[in-house]
Amino acid sequence: MANPAITLDVDGRGVRLSSPDKVYFPELGLTKRDVAEYMLAVGPGLLGALRGRPTTMERWPGGVGGEESFYQKRLPKAVPEWVGRATITFPSGRTAETVCPDDLATVLWMLNLGTLRFHPWPVRGTAPDLVDELRLDLDPQPGTGFEDAVAAALELRGVLTELGLTGFVKTSGGRGVHVYAPVGPTDFIDARHAAIAIGRELARRMPDRVTVNWWKEERGERIFVDINQMARDRLMTSAYSIRPTELARVSAPLTWDELPDADPAAYTVVTMPARFAAVGDPWAALATTPPASLAPALAWYDRDAAAGEGEMPYPPEYPKMPGEPPRVQPSRARQQPGEASG
Repeated sequence: MANPAITLDVDGRGVRLSSPDKVYFPELGLTKRDVAEYMLAVGPGLLGALRGRPTTMERWPGGVGGEESFYQKRLPKAVPEWVGRATITFPSGRTAETVCPDDLATVLWMLNLGTLRFHPWPVRGTAPDLVDELRLDLDPQPGTGFEDAVAAALELRGVLTELGLTGFVKTSGGRGVHVYAPVGPTDFIDARHAAIAIGRELARRMPDRVTVNWWKEERGERIFVDINQMARDRLMTSAYSIRPTELARVSAPLTWDELPDADPAAYTVVTMPARFAAVGDPWAALATTPPASLAPALAWYDRDAAAGEGEMPYPPEYPKMPGEPPRVQPSRARQQPGEASG
């Protein structure tokens, strides 16, 4: 039976939604139309997370459990003229034109392509090489869980406050916690160095519960502060993005008072519209919070570098970076010449 397209009125602009009755979340029976209604319901918050930011689309055109998903960094071939766009530069030095949403209609247009998770750059399309959001990813390792990430986030809030930074917290949509802070425009290297310094300080205060060790064999049962999420083109899922799992959890902005008792399973495509209608967007103030300088965090980085703790490994797809240590896991580096590598 035919499943004709419909047209959504999004702030006065018509946006085509093809196959609106296609099931996107079979376990819950949620259709593409249901997902569109969710995005409209939380629209101010979702657009607030994306507006003016180059955005990579995580596309699930067959729905969750359907055909294979993929990330799309470049603009598709057929793009309405009203869709915002920006030029980004990858670590390789190559450039690409990407979506840069200016309105909610663009967000719904991305949904029509099957986009469930949005991955905005921590920059503005008007200044794509200058970071204006420090983003810290608290990632539970095996043997830890959400409650451990919460404890780390609460301690992290104090570290940020000492540095003059204002933190905003959200669930990742899974077991992790994300903390953002508005900062004065800075380059990617300094932003990453600030994240390294902050992560190291947090690990010093919670040595049995937090680590910044890049190599998995050294992390143990601790929360990993993924400092490379601040490297160029390493992106975190936006607030209100949908985790592509059967229960359709979303990345939920919270107040700091809510965090200790939060349950990430409580924030889903089904439940978030009512929450948004009742309490609004806990991250609304992020856009108006004065950006803070990263100079104090960078002073910590310089202090640590002078003590022998400087640069850390970049992701494997990066070109070799200045001052970077070898990208060899410690167990392999310790092997003597002639030893079998296994």
